[in-house]
Amino acid sequence: MIFKDYYKILGLETNKVSLEDIKIAYRDSAKKYHPDLNKEDRISEEKFKEISEAYQILSKTSSKRKYDRSWNYYIGRKKKAYNISEKNITAKPKDFFNMFFGNKLEDKDIKLDKKIKIKTPKKGENIETEIEISIVDAFFGKEKSISLKNIDGNTKTFNVKIPKGIQNNEKIRLIGQGKKGINGGKDGDLIINIVIKNNSRLELEGLNLKTNINISPWEAALSTKLVVAGIEDDITLNIPKGIQSGEEIIIKNMGYKNKEGVRGDLVVKANISIPKELSKEEEELFKKMQQISKFNPRL
Repeated sequence: MIFKDYYKILGLETNKVSLEDIKIAYRDSAKKYHPDLNKEDRISEEKFKEISEAYQILSKTSSKRKYDRSWNYYIGRKKKAYNISEKNITAKPKDFFNMFFGNKLEDKDIKLDKKIKIKTPKKGENIETEIEISIVDAFFGKEKSISLKNIDGNTKTFNVKIPKGIQNNEKIRLIGQGKKGINGGKDGDLIINIVIKNNSRLELEGLNLKTNINISPWEAALSTKLVVAGIEDDITLNIPKGIQSGEEIIIKNMGYKNKEGVRGDLVVKANISIPKELSKEEEELFKKMQQISKFNPRL
């Protein structure tokens, strides 16, 4: 027969303890090795069974009194012949337990104490929101402030650093700024979806920037040089002779630039604009052109 030091198993150094002390020690040890917190850990499972076994003996006055006599003999008198390691305790049969309950202990006889409520740490929920920023702010980067109300109705302000070159619908995560964690768990995160808003002259499409330029019929027919506004600088653009309305001119590497430094193109769409009102001289010139021109746009 192997003597088991149930007090040591529960983390107690002596048998001079009350039933309340035993109960507290049991709950502390059981929480530490509970299977719900140590899934697929065989050692913790065996340790939990030993803790439950020790508690069954020591939590009852009659069995504790009987056990204390043995404890005083083997431990109190420090009989070295009976000192064994924890490894031997788990490896040997559980005949010692049978002294107190009269039958051999099977694993199924040690049931998990359902009264122990294990408060498993749980991470708080994430909060998701979105903010709109301009193409220019996205291109150059900017720090913005956003204010959110919590469940108590209080407003909290966050400073969000928008990195230059952020992509449309890219998310920024603020660690620990979400809902509070439960039972000591980590707080959730604040996840901000960035929506890049087009302005009146620039539209973002992937890494390309698109813009429009209005030209007159004679500029389209004869060619000209015009200035188009880019995201950083104004750009001089050569309008080729005979350009058609809706035709696009691509200016390489003058579009949007992402965080890795990869840059798209500036795509300029030409729109031929006809004057709504003509001077008498202009009208005469158009009539003359109508008479002499052999151009038929419907052929």
